[in-house]
Amino acid sequence: MLLGLVIRDIVLIERLDLTFGDGLTVLTGETGAGKSILLDSLGLALGARADSSLVRQGVDKGMVTARFSLTPIHPVRRFLKDRDLACDDDDLVLRRVVNADGGSRAYVNDQPASVSILRALGDMLVEVHGQHDDRGLLDSAGHRALLDAFGDLSGSVIAVGDAHGRLRLAEKALAAAQADLAAARADEDYLRHSLEELEHLAPEPGEEQALADRRAMMMQGEKLAGSLTEIHEELLDGAGIDASLRGVLRRLERLETESDDLLLPVITALDRATIELTEGLAALEQVRTDLDFDPLEAERVEERLFALRALARKHKCRAEELPDLRTEMAARLEQVDAGDKAVKECMAAVAHCRDAFRDMVMALRTARKDAATRLDQAVNAELPPLKLEKARFRTRMRELDEADWTMDGGERVTFEVSTNPGAPFGDLIKIASGGELARFILALKVSLASRMNVATLVFDEVDRGIGGATADAVGERLARLADNAQVLVVTHSPQVAARGDEHLMIMKSDQADGAHVTTVTDVMALDLDARREEIARMLSGAAVTDEARAAASRLMRQTA
Repeated sequence: MLLGLVIRDIVLIERLDLTFGDGLTVLTGETGAGKSILLDSLGLALGARADSSLVRQGVDKGMVTARFSLTPIHPVRRFLKDRDLACDDDDLVLRRVVNADGGSRAYVNDQPASVSILRALGDMLVEVHGQHDDRGLLDSAGHRALLDAFGDLSGSVIAVGDAHGRLRLAEKALAAAQADLAAARADEDYLRHSLEELEHLAPEPGEEQALADRRAMMMQGEKLAGSLTEIHEELLDGAGIDASLRGVLRRLERLETESDDLLLPVITALDRATIELTEGLAALEQVRTDLDFDPLEAERVEERLFALRALARKHKCRAEELPDLRTEMAARLEQVDAGDKAVKECMAAVAHCRDAFRDMVMALRTARKDAATRLDQAVNAELPPLKLEKARFRTRMRELDEADWTMDGGERVTFEVSTNPGAPFGDLIKIASGGELARFILALKVSLASRMNVATLVFDEVDRGIGGATADAVGERLARLADNAQVLVVTHSPQVAARGDEHLMIMKSDQADGAHVTTVTDVMALDLDARREEIARMLSGAAVTDEARAAASRLMRQTA
C-alpha cells in the first residue's frame, strides 16, 4: 500500500510530506484548494506524463517521491527482478524529477529507470478512478481477468493455458513431420536412383584405402618381379647355395678330430647361416608371390578404385563416407516408403490435444457464464442506492470462432451498461457520464472487492452531483472497500468524509515575502475536533453554525 508521498515544488505545493495508513482516507477542501494538484503529483510518481507547467514558478525543478510497502509475494518483486532493479527490503520508492523545461527523470529505489517502467509499476500498485479515467475497469482488455478473479476460475484458466500449450506443441510437431515428408517425397526419384548406384557398387568401409594400397603394390610388382626372379634363380642355380651349405655341414660333422670343440664354432655358425638362408629364401619367394603382377587383376583394382572415387565426387563426399551415405539414403527412402505414418501419428496427437483443449474451453465458458450471472446480480444490486436505479449492468461474453481461441479461452468479455430503460448497452466509458461513471466503477469495485489484486485505490470526486442518502451509500461502499484495500477518496460530500479512518484537509493560503505574495497549497491531518469542524463546513458552507457542528457530530456517530 501507499505509505507516504513527498512533494517538492509542484505547482502550488512548495514542500509537503504526507503519510498514509490503511483503511479509508478522505481528502477534503474548498474548491480550488489544490486537491487535483495532489492527485497529479501522485500521478507523476506513477509514470504519468510530465509537463513543465507542473513545476512551481521560479524554481528549476520539482520532485515527487512515493513510498509503498510490498508483501513478500507481490508481483512487483518479480517485475523488478526481471529488469535487474534491486528490491531488497519491504519498501519500494518511486521518484520522479521534472525540470522546468518539461524534461523528467525517473528512479526506482534510487536506481535510474524509464518512465514506462514507472508507469507499469504504478499500474500494479495503484488504481486511480476519476472522471477522465481510461484505465483499470474501463479497459476492456482486463475484463475477462476480472471476471475470472470474481468467479475464482484461476485454476481452470491455467488448465486451459496448459492444454493450449500442448496443442500448439502437437501442431508444431505435425508441421515438422509434414515438412519432412514433403521434402523426402520431393527427392524420392533422386534418392532411389542414387541408392541404386550405391547398392550396385556396394562400397565397403575402408575399401578405397585397401584398393589404393593394392594398386600401388601391383605397380611396384611389375617393375620388381623380373629382378627378384633373377636373384631367386641365382640363389638356386645348380645345386643351390642352400644345398651346398648343407653338404659342407655334413662333411664337417663327419670329420674326426682329437677335440670335438675344435670345429664346434664353425659348425654352429654354418648351421645358423643355413637357417637364416632358408628363411631368406622363403621370404624372397613370398615377396615374389605378393608382387606377382596380373594385368587383369590390376585393371580390376583400378576400375573399382576409380568407380568409388567418381561416385564420391558426384555426392560431394569422401569415398570412405559412401557406406554411411548409402545407409542414410536407405533410411530416408524408408521414411517415404512407410508413407505418412509419422504424419498420421502426429495428426492423431493433434486431434487428441484439440479435443482436450476444446473440452476445457467449453467447461471454462460454462463457468464464466455462471460467474457473469452472479457478477451482474451483484453489481445491479449496488446500483439503486447509488442513484443509478434506472441503469443496468451486464457482462457480455462474445464467443469466438474456434480458430481464434487462445490460451485465455474462447470468448471475449466486456462490461457494458445501459443508463436508462430501453437504451442500448455500451462500453462504460462511452455510455456513462462523469458522475455516473465513478459510481458504476464503485459498484463494480464493491462487487469485486474480495478478488482485488491492487492494494491502493484512489477515487476522485466519486460523489460528484449527489447528496443525501446517495452520498451516504457511496460512503458506505467506500468503507466496505477499505476493509480489503487502502482507499483514498477526494470528496465534497460530508456523508463520505464522515466515514474516513483518516481525514486530510487540503487548503490554500497566501504567503507574503515583502511586497511579493505567493499562493501555496498545504495539507493538514485532522484530529477528531478538526474533523467535526471540517464536516460542519461541508454541511453548512462558509459560515459554520452550531447546528452544523451538531449535525456533523451526529453524522460521525452514525458512520462510526
